[in-house]
Amino acid sequence: MALYRKIDLRILPFLLVCYLFACLDRVNVSFAKLHMQSDLGLSDAAYGLGAGIFFIGYALFETPSNLLMIRIGARKTLSRVMILWGITSSCMFLVNSETSFYALRFLLGVFEAGFAPGMIYYLTLWYGRDRLGRVMAFTMLAGPISGIIGAPLSTWIMSEFADVGGLRGWQWMFLIEGIPAVMLGLLALKVLSDTPAKAIWLSAKEKAAHARLVNRDAGGHHALGAALRDPRIYLMALGYFCLICGIYAMNFWLPTIIRDNGVDNLMTIGVLTAIPYAVAILFMLALGRSADRLNERRWHTAVPAVLAAVCLGAATLFKGSLGASLTCLALGTALLWAAYTVFWSIPPQYLKGTAAAGGIAVINTIGLLGGFVSPTLIGLLKSHTGQAESGILAMVAIIAVGALLLAANKPKAQSGFESSVPTAIQK
Repeated sequence: MALYRKIDLRILPFLLVCYLFACLDRVNVSFAKLHMQSDLGLSDAAYGLGAGIFFIGYALFETPSNLLMIRIGARKTLSRVMILWGITSSCMFLVNSETSFYALRFLLGVFEAGFAPGMIYYLTLWYGRDRLGRVMAFTMLAGPISGIIGAPLSTWIMSEFADVGGLRGWQWMFLIEGIPAVMLGLLALKVLSDTPAKAIWLSAKEKAAHARLVNRDAGGHHALGAALRDPRIYLMALGYFCLICGIYAMNFWLPTIIRDNGVDNLMTIGVLTAIPYAVAILFMLALGRSADRLNERRWHTAVPAVLAAVCLGAATLFKGSLGASLTCLALGTALLWAAYTVFWSIPPQYLKGTAAAGGIAVINTIGLLGGFVSPTLIGLLKSHTGQAESGILAMVAIIAVGALLLAANKPKAQSGFESSVPTAIQK
């Protein structure tokens, strides 16, 4: 449809690039760790806590940020978020102790809070449920793309800028990679429109046609209070929490796992780290399209999650065998990202208006606590056992529980959910 093609070209590439730098900003600390940890004398437990404390700040301010977005609009909200997180990310080059590491990571979470759920809510204003799977798949590609681009980029900056101007390579990495977010934040004021009705680049006829398309999906909770009393919100949130535990375990520890498999060269680590994310892109696009085509979401999240647990568990059996270990890690990471992608096409199907803004933020807030739990838990287990495998096995158990929770959240048509039986099969 020409109308959706016009909308796609206007907002999707821009949001993809913005989210790419958000994802890069979250995980570039995993590459900084390779040198920063020894420079600052951080233990694995201290690194894990610092990596995870970002999500405490994020969780505390995420829901207020999304509710404020309803009042002041998407342009100002997303612009403010990107400018402040970009400045704070660049300031990470000032870290010189455990305390400053914890403080800046916490502030980074505070200032970035609201971007991902704000973006998801913003997309629900533009797309109906029949397109959300592929739209989410496209924008969520930012995660693996940040891994593909960010891994070699971050390690290249760390190698080439080491000791330039008296700064270590990891300091230059933080300084440089925070700048694009500030520039994108300023550009958002020009590119984004608060709602389709306020888009000056759509004609009156196009706005009317778009309203008819989106309003046909108007079922579900509209009031935030009613949504927050729905137990399905929390069942979804707990399942999402388990997915996030797995995703951020890989984000924060994958370079270290590859190094522990005998790879010493920094650039080689960066290139090998990109492989799982390249595989993830293929899985995300395929599963997003399949979920839309079959009008099915539950099994498109639960099945990839349990398969991811199997693959990550198998990876621990191949320590010392880089090829076999990396293959399992790549498949596990790809399946986690695919489940994550389809998951976010579920809540907007029955959360509308204020309920969508607040409900999506609550789900994301609870889920993103997994970003604190997983690196912290792995860091503690690695400090006590001397092996990252113990932490990965803990993540395997958590992901398996998440798969069960996602499968248990059976949709009911009368509550605004899709039928659990794919439309194509019903026909």
